[in-house]
Amino acid sequence: MAAAHQPLPTALDRIRVGSAPDSWGVWFPDDARQVPWRRFLDEVAEAGYAWIELGPYGYLPTDPARLTDETARRGLTVSAGTVFTALHRGPAVWDATWRHVAQVAELTRAMGARHLVVIPAFWRDDKTAELIESPELSLAQWRDLATGMERLAHQVRETYGLEIVVHPHADTHIDGEANVARFLDATDPDLVRLCLDTGHYAYCGGDSVKLIETYGDRIGYLHLKQVDPAILATVVEQGVPFGPAVQRGVMCEPPAGVPALEPVLTAAQGLGIDLFAIVEQDMYPCPPDQPFPIAQRTRRYLRGCGA
Repeated sequence: MAAAHQPLPTALDRIRVGSAPDSWGVWFPDDARQVPWRRFLDEVAEAGYAWIELGPYGYLPTDPARLTDETARRGLTVSAGTVFTALHRGPAVWDATWRHVAQVAELTRAMGARHLVVIPAFWRDDKTAELIESPELSLAQWRDLATGMERLAHQVRETYGLEIVVHPHADTHIDGEANVARFLDATDPDLVRLCLDTGHYAYCGGDSVKLIETYGDRIGYLHLKQVDPAILATVVEQGVPFGPAVQRGVMCEPPAGVPALEPVLTAAQGLGIDLFAIVEQDMYPCPPDQPFPIAQRTRRYLRGCGA
């Protein structure tokens, strides 16, 4: 009897897979514990990715002509830039926020990308993990966050022709299911969409497939990431901040963790729109030789999923 053939994975032809400096342990523009930017570009291309994000502004060259040359000769194209905001703090922070956003948006547009990933402010210090403000927002702060994000989306679109995608993130005020739903319900769907990070959403107790099925019209971008459930359980039990949790290995190499990425990608494909799916595996800090083989294996795994 002939051996049964395994069915081929469904082609995910609306999903554009890429990676980011984050998967090489890069969290800051300049840090001695991070791999040099040329090595990141060399290795991300060799691992089989065609799309990359800019990462923290200043890590990659900020001169568009130079960066275009560096990416083009490696066959890489930029999918998005990333900005950090604290819009829940009200109009007083707008000018400083816009200066930062404009700088990143200018480079993002010059590189031909169309998206700006917006990460809300951490309520812990990103280096010391010290608590710097309340994890809970007041009603007034929620209003400032929603109206500020709509203003940002409008101005970014009008000035730079870019779309913002807001990134729910651990140790921020837009994190798990309740706060993500509250944020989406408070903002204009024509202006504000999400960058769904599967790892951060699982870290905060959320179900990515359910979110896509419930708020599909608000999903504008994906970050692919998995969480080690055993480490996560310990982290939650002990109240470990996100940075130290990453150092414990809470974000793990797929397919070892949760959520399963195949159902997420299938649900995303079902939205019927082109979506970037950028691999991120938080590993700051990590040995310089660790990221590349993981990136290669992850790319092979995603091809096996049809992406």
